[in-house]
Amino acid sequence: MAVRMKDPRERAGEEEELQEEAMAAAGPLAEVREAGNSDSDSDQELEGIYGHRERTKNPVCLRSCQTHSIMPASCFFRQRIAGELNLRHRGLGPQGAQAVASTLTANPSIKRLDLRDNGLCRTGAEVLAAVLRKSSSICENQTVQKIQLAGNCLEEQAAQHLATFLLAHTRVKSLDLSYNQLNDLAGEILGPALAENSGLTELNISWNHLRGSGATAFAKGLEANIFLKVLDISYNGFGDSGASAVGEALKANNVLEELNLSNNRISAVGALRLGLGLRVNQTLRILVVSRNPMKSEGCFGLLKSVRDNQASALELLDFSDIQVNKEFDDFASSVKAILPGLCLKTGIPRPEYKKELLTVFKPLSPTSTTK
Repeated sequence: MAVRMKDPRERAGEEEELQEEAMAAAGPLAEVREAGNSDSDSDQELEGIYGHRERTKNPVCLRSCQTHSIMPASCFFRQRIAGELNLRHRGLGPQGAQAVASTLTANPSIKRLDLRDNGLCRTGAEVLAAVLRKSSSICENQTVQKIQLAGNCLEEQAAQHLATFLLAHTRVKSLDLSYNQLNDLAGEILGPALAENSGLTELNISWNHLRGSGATAFAKGLEANIFLKVLDISYNGFGDSGASAVGEALKANNVLEELNLSNNRISAVGALRLGLGLRVNQTLRILVVSRNPMKSEGCFGLLKSVRDNQASALELLDFSDIQVNKEFDDFASSVKAILPGLCLKTGIPRPEYKKELLTVFKPLSPTSTTK
């Protein structure tokens, strides 16, 4: 039986119909959102990425949008010239994650996935973790290497799906989980997964709620990990116990190169325990501990640990926004003479006021009365 090939104009017409049906299924609200976002920063950024080259409408994406009753975003239909799917600030929600999953399955050339600020929540994380873990096309072609999931209301339920993904998918190199709601329980779930993961080289989990037992469990995962090079855990609540656990991790970890621990409620006690790891670590190049209440004593302890470690690779030690005294400044100058390659960032030294009163406040002598 002869098979009739469709004319390209017929296929284009069918795709146009699919797009119209998908947008109709999304309802009037979709039209408002599409109009409101037509000149948004995201669209402008996408124009910069993909330029004004030929655009193709993907019938798979259209059908997926129609199935899940969501608005088909314009970037779904652009050619993936740069290998990136950028859908940040789109308000996709859990339902939108289904359409993204279909796109990932149908397009194995995507290397970077940006879903920041989309309210994906637990369900969205589950859908994405499943497609990245199970899709044979993704796994065989080793495509998606960078995933950005910042600001998606991810909490402990989502952490379970993220942990499963980390254990099964070893091809993602960079993962951004910042600005979410990952708490103590999430830390206890993600810690063991981090220990077993053999793909990530960069992880950003800043601006979450990792503290207490969760922070300790997460740090233990760092201790066992042998691939991660860059870790940002700033703006959590690691505290002294978490800092102590990180110090223990630095004793064993010989891969990590950059660590951001700023604003983690680490006092002088926690800083001294963290310094125990710096005494023996030979790979860490950048350590940021700014905006922690460790004062001069904590800064002194960390810097002394670096000075005493002849094999230290540290190039930057950031104490920004921590008030230090003159004794620390003098010690820092002596260390700089020994380690000229070490860059130190410090806060403003504490001002020291003289005890004698300023002239304007001195009492008038009896002989200086006005006539």
